[in-house]
Amino acid sequence: MGLERFSELLRKILMYAAGASLLGVTLLATANVALRIFRVPLGGAYEVVSFLGAIVTAGALGYTQKRRHHIVVDILSEKYPPRLKKAVDRVSHVVMFLLFSVVSWQTAAYGRRLIRAGEVSETLKIPFHPFVFLVAFGFAVLALTILLDFLESIWSGGERR
Repeated sequence: MGLERFSELLRKILMYAAGASLLGVTLLATANVALRIFRVPLGGAYEVVSFLGAIVTAGALGYTQKRRHHIVVDILSEKYPPRLKKAVDRVSHVVMFLLFSVVSWQTAAYGRRLIRAGEVSETLKIPFHPFVFLVAFGFAVLALTILLDFLESIWSGGERR
């Protein structure tokens, strides 16, 4: 299995997790609002929605990068000559790869600190660290996707799909 296929598999798994989490957030929030009418709110709904929100965000990072569904501000760079634009794109890929690699690493380090501290959520006593590690994994997949985009720009001469 090639690195691109492996990355695609990871992105797909994370997107399914993000989609399921978004569905869970929607159902939980709706149920909580509906049950409040009867004065029976769901205890810990805020905590679970927060955890699921982290999964939604982390799960969409790599997929969004690969599909180029993120906001790109290229007001200045669209005026650049093609060679300069390719160079700027490559430099930005390297900077983004480094940034998100460090973010992933430091987020995982934070997760390890949470394990040592035994941190749990206030109401439901759910450990924080699995969600922190999932966010770190989402950033790692984003970094891998950016690295592969960078390599693709070199191999293809900078032409984007």
